[in-house]
Parts: sequence; C-alpha cells; structure tokens
Amino acid sequence: MDIKEYFTRVSYQGSYDKPDLATLTDVFQHHIRAVPFENLSIHCGESIELDLEATYNKIVRKKRGGWCMENNHLLSWVLKTLGYDVTLLGSKVYDLEYQAYADEINHLLLKVVLDGKSYIVDGGFGIAYQMWQPMELISGRDQLQIPGVFRFLEESGVWYLEKVKRRQLVPNQSASTYHNVEKEVCRPVYLFTLQPRDIEEFRAQNTHLQTAPDSLFVTKSICSLQTTDGIRALVGWKLTEMKYNYKDNMDLVEIRILADEEMEKTLREKFN
Repeated sequence: MDIKEYFTRVSYQGSYDKPDLATLTDVFQHHIRAVPFENLSIHCGESIELDLEATYNKIVRKKRGGWCMENNHLLSWVLKTLGYDVTLLGSKVYDLEYQAYADEINHLLLKVVLDGKSYIVDGGFGIAYQMWQPMELISGRDQLQIPGVFRFLEESGVWYLEKVKRRQLVPNQSASTYHNVEKEVCRPVYLFTLQPRDIEEFRAQNTHLQTAPDSLFVTKSICSLQTTDGIRALVGWKLTEMKYNYKDNMDLVEIRILADEEMEKTLREKFN
C-alpha cells in the first residue's frame, strides 16, 4: 500500500497520524466522492479480480471505480495501514423486485472498532443507499446523514440496515422511465451478521455476479458517484443527478437519457 498515492487518488490532504473517528470519516468521504461504484468492466470484456494488487492498480493507478468487493477490500487495506481495527463482513442485499433478501452473501462491508465502539463502514454500495459516514452499530437508533436517515435493527444476532427516504421532486418525470416510489417510505438495504469473513469467501459470488445471465450487473451497466450534495448515476443510458434535501425535506432528481455519442464525455466529465 502506497498510502500517499492512494491519498492523491482520492484528493485527501488531511492528517492521518492518529486513527480516530474524525479521520476515518474524512478518508471515507473522500473515497466515495472520488471512486465510483461501477461495474463497467463486465460490459467492456474485462474480468473483475479480487486480488488486492489488481484492485489497487485498477482504482488507484488507472483511476477507475469498482463494486463492493473491490471498493471495500481496498478501503480495508487503507484503514489497516492507518492503524484501524478492521474486520470484513458479508451481507445479503434486499432485492426490491422480489421483495426479499438474497439467498447468498453478495455484498462485502467493513466493521471498524474504535475506542470500544463498533462502526459499519461501507464504501461500496453506490446510488442513493450509500452511507456518507461510518454508522455506529446500535440497534433501533436513527442516524441522520445528508442522504437521509439510516438505522440498524438487530434480531437474534442478525442486523438489518434500512434507510428512510425523503420525498422526491422530479421535474422531467414524463421524459423518463422513472417509476414513482412515493409510497415507499422506508427501504430495507441489507442484512448481515458479525461473523468475520475472509476475501476468499467472496470469490464464488464475485464470479457469479459477473457471469450469471440474470445478474443485475450483467443486465445493466452502472456507474455512480457521490458528490458534495448528492449523487450522480449512469445506469445504461439513463443519467440521474440527485441533490439531497433540495427543499422542505425533498430531494431534487433530474433525469435524462443520453445519446450514444454523449457516453464517453459523460463518464469522463461527471465520473472522472
């Protein structure tokens, strides 16, 4: 790990001499605003490797993004290098279409223990369910962040993450394939246990998600990046730009469908 090269990649210029919550939060926020959550490799004929060196080269040197197993694996290496106590965890993501959690563990996240408290750090979820701050592992307490209210609920050793959504203002709704989810107030995100995991346990799922014909990542190209006040997401040819808490507890959502010739320019200018 060349920590200075990583810091240059994420434009971090703060101090890192002591592993405290403020530094953890600052490094984390720089990561999610610089490194996109993306699966473009699948749609460009590249395979996604879980080898740390390959992930480091892709994200830090080639200035690409990655999905959860790349982003959080790299982030765990960064945080361990800075002196944090980090454990890999596995979760099952909630599938909105089937209204059920995945059968298998399909998401990698991190637990960081600091001053006797446990925090969940997840820099690889992307889109509008990406946390912006480490979340203290406490059941039933609302944790307000700029993207909205997140909370954990624990039941018999299983932890559930959910997010309370704001209303959305979508000016050009008719011009898009945007489906109205006004009724959806609270959205399950994923469930997990505190059983420590090894990166080897994710290899089969890493292969499955990039090869199975019914995998969301195979059927859709996704690139999303957190900004200082919201998110940008390019799913297929649909570009969504969201500004959080634009007014009256409402997010502003602007959507447009890109022409083929706009794709490269958009990826370069809006997602670096």
